[in-house]
Amino acid sequence: MSMNLYSRGDKIFAMATAVLVGMFTVATLYPFIYIAAVSFSSGFAATAGRVVLTPIDATMAAYGHVLADPAFWRSYLNTFIYTIGGTLMSLIIIIPGAYALSRPQLLGRRWLNLFVAFTMWFNAGLIPFFLNMRDLGLLDSYFGIIIGFAVNAFNVILLRNFFEAIPRSFEEAARMDGANEFQVLWKVYMPLSKPAIATITLFCIVSRWNGFFWAMVLLQSEDKIPLQVFLRHTISKLSDDQEFTTTLLDQPYSVETVTAAIIVCSIIPVLIVYPFIQRYFEKGILLGGVKE
Repeated sequence: MSMNLYSRGDKIFAMATAVLVGMFTVATLYPFIYIAAVSFSSGFAATAGRVVLTPIDATMAAYGHVLADPAFWRSYLNTFIYTIGGTLMSLIIIIPGAYALSRPQLLGRRWLNLFVAFTMWFNAGLIPFFLNMRDLGLLDSYFGIIIGFAVNAFNVILLRNFFEAIPRSFEEAARMDGANEFQVLWKVYMPLSKPAIATITLFCIVSRWNGFFWAMVLLQSEDKIPLQVFLRHTISKLSDDQEFTTTLLDQPYSVETVTAAIIVCSIIPVLIVYPFIQRYFEKGILLGGVKE
């Protein structure tokens, strides 16, 4: 006689969990589906609020308008420059910094870790930061955006904790073979820390790709703005165009459809990169979580 391993309460809990996860999944996916549907709809249908789940009066006019604009491709290239350059710069600084903070023999280690954690809750503020960037000559420059936001304290602490969790026996074996600090980091800690490094890389990529506020504040040249700032400029330009807004019925696209088309184009690279990093993501978060 088979035994029922699950009680009625367990079955109810499993069903409730499945329903909640399903609702969460729908709530997460719907904005993407909606934006895609708007981008393929006619301008009048999108402005009238007729789009809910699928495109209305399907057309590629919004994409045609966006892709024909040289400024779009220039801003797209700028976003790649800021994302790739910024991510590499972040990793170059964060990995050695986290390794140093994980060393028990580091002089003043407790205070240095405290100073790093302190910046997670307190900072100088917007105006002092802007003045600092101005005085360093980093306004309206690619390098200013790349270096000015290279380090995030959370990422440093995440990777530091991962390094601290690696058994010291690996390091001791490398030391017996004559490895120095750089070789220990490069040949022992970094290969063993792929999940945490991949997680931090994903954080940096998403943060850089979605960078908007400081790029808008620090960059004045139109040929240096990233995609997110270009999106804002496009919305403002179309919204302020009285001739465009008054002849909406004759237009195959609208502010809403053009905005949606730019958003769809902007998330494609992240969607392509994420599956390659996702397998490391959960493990990196769990093993590198902040410890007491």
